[in-house]
Amino acid sequence: MADAVPDAVPDAADVVRVGSDAHESIRALVQRYGVLLRVRAAHEELPGSYWGESEAGLLANELYVRADTPLHSLLHELSHYICMSSERRAGLDRDAGGDDAEECAVCYLQILLAGVLPVLGRERMLRDMDAWGYTFRLGSARAWFDQDSADACIWLRRNGVIDEHQRPTFHLKQ
Repeated sequence: MADAVPDAVPDAADVVRVGSDAHESIRALVQRYGVLLRVRAAHEELPGSYWGESEAGLLANELYVRADTPLHSLLHELSHYICMSSERRAGLDRDAGGDDAEECAVCYLQILLAGVLPVLGRERMLRDMDAWGYTFRLGSARAWFDQDSADACIWLRRNGVIDEHQRPTFHLKQ
C-alpha cells in the first residue's frame, strides 16, 4: 500500500496528499460527480484555489490539484461542488459560498467520501482535518462527527446527497 501516503512535503502538516500520480480511486470518485480532475505541475498555480498555496481549486466543474495538495482539501472542494445549487456550480470561480449549514454538510460529506477511498479512509480523514486546523465546537473532527453533526446529516439527506444509511448517493444536490 505504498500509495497510501504519497509525496511528503517538508515543514507541512502530516496529512495525506494527492501525490505525483493521483490514485485511480480518487480519479474515479471525482469523475463520478461529473468533475474534471486537473493535476498541475509542482510549480504551477492552482486556479480557483480559495486559500492558495497547495489548497485545491474549483472553477465550474474543474478541480485543480498538485502533488502537494492535501487529499482533505480535494475532498472538501469536491464536497462543496456536490452540495451547491446548479446555478452556483455554473458560475463557480474560487469561492463556493453557501451558509453555515451547507459548510457543515460539506465537512460531513468529505468524511464520508474519504471512506470510499482506499488511500485515505474515514479515520485518517478525521486525523488530517485536526492536523490541518479544522475547528469544531467539540474540539475535534471525531467528536463533531460522532456527537454534533446530526444537522449536517439531515441537510445531506434532504438534498439527496446521502441515503438513510449515511452513504453517499453519488448524486449532486437536488
